[in-house]
Parts: sequence; structure tokens; C-alpha cells
Amino acid sequence: MRTEAFVIHLRDPAALPRLALTTLIIVLLWPGLRLTEFDLGVLFDPRNRATMGKFIATFFPLATSAEFLRLLLKSTLETLAIATAGMALALLIGSPLALIVTRSLSISRIGPGRGFAVGRMLRLPARFILMFFRSIPEIVWALLFVRAVGLGPAAGVLAIGVTYGGMLGKVYSEILESGDTRPTSALLEAGGGRLATFFYGMWPVALPELVSYTVYRWECAVRASVIMGFVGAGGLGQQMELSMRMLNGGEVSTILLTFFLLVVLADAISAFLRKVTA
Repeated sequence: MRTEAFVIHLRDPAALPRLALTTLIIVLLWPGLRLTEFDLGVLFDPRNRATMGKFIATFFPLATSAEFLRLLLKSTLETLAIATAGMALALLIGSPLALIVTRSLSISRIGPGRGFAVGRMLRLPARFILMFFRSIPEIVWALLFVRAVGLGPAAGVLAIGVTYGGMLGKVYSEILESGDTRPTSALLEAGGGRLATFFYGMWPVALPELVSYTVYRWECAVRASVIMGFVGAGGLGQQMELSMRMLNGGEVSTILLTFFLLVVLADAISAFLRKVTA
């Protein structure tokens, strides 16, 4: 009886490419770390630890006076209003542009037809508009709009609307493109219009992912509105800047806790909407 020995090779055939890729990443990352003067050892320096300890100690106890809490509530509502109104404006900007640039809704996918050239001419400028809107950070837009409309929440709303409009349009189009496009193609071939094809062929499939990303962007808008408060766009950011200028760590820690609760709220809303739209 003949016995055959089976040898199992434990060597990973992809080990060499992975090692080469890791080495390349390290080689590319190292100059960046040197350029930014990144050094973790600085955090563990005794003098720096003492300074950080004193700074963190000023955060306690939290500020809980009735007057400050009333002011905090007003700033929180203002921040939520800025984020929500900015997202509404972003939806008005991004949604139509997403439909224009989505290739799956184009008649050119099934062959030349009426409006073929017009569609191609509209798609390219729409893509550049989305690129332009999202290429400029929201805080830069906020600085520009503060000059245009003055200090206050209006500048924050406009900054979020423009920047996030570009982001929503870009990601919405990618979500629509990555889904099952067979129903869309069938509706287009049957003579359906772009809007009808979108609502009956794409919307039911892409809705959960669209809602999830929109709520995530709303959460990002809340964070962005806080940052833009430092340039005079109102909300929690402006209140935090005032508290930091007065070196009132208790007020700062209370504002940070409020901000954390807002993120928890956004996460809960996102989970609820995913269940509803699933």
C-alpha cells in the first residue's frame, strides 16, 4: 500500500507584496512625521505633564449655575438650528446636482437618444461645482460669509450649506451608482423619465444608506458649527471661545459635555432612522 505525504506550506504567498507595501507606506510617512515635528516623547516630559495636569484640573468642578445653564441652553439650540438649517440648504444644493451627475440615470447608458448631448454638457459643470464647494473648508466659507452677512448664525448656515452641499452631492451620486442599476436601466429603456426612474428604481434601494449618511453629515454639521463659532458664527463655539478667554475651565468642560451629548443624540437618531427605513 502506497502512502503519499502531503506537505502543507504555511508560507503566505502574498507576504512579499504586503511587506513591500508596508515598507513603501513607512518610507512615505516618515518625511511627513519629520516635517510636522511629531514626537510622542514630548507628551511624557515631566514639565509638560505638570502643565497638562494643571490645565485639566481647571475643568472641575463643572459650571452649573442657573444663569450659565440658561445661556448654554440658548447656545445649544442655536447650534442645532445652525446645523439643521445648514443641512437643509446642503440638501437643496447637493440633491439636484447628485441627480445630474449620476451616470446611472443617464440615457447614454442604454444608447444615444434625445437630449444626449445636453446631458453630457450639464454633467461636467455639475461635477466641477461639487468639487469647488467641497474643496474649500467650511471655516473658510464661514470667514467669507461673516464678511458678507456679518457676525451671527447666518454665516454658519451658509458655510455649512455650501460645503456640505458639495459633499452630499458627491457621496449621494456614488451611493446611487454603487447600487443595483438593473431596475433603473429597465425603466429608462421603457421610456421612463429621470425623476420617475430615480424614485421607482433607485430610491427604495438606496434610501437606508442615504438616510444614514445624511444623519452622519448632520452630526458633522453640529461639530462644524461649534468650530465656526470661533470665527463669530454663533452657537456653542462662540460661547466656548468666551469661556476660554476668561480662563473658566468649568464652563468649558460643561460645554464639552453638552457637545458629547449632542453626538450621542445624533447617533441615536441615526440608529432609529436606519431601523425605520430598513
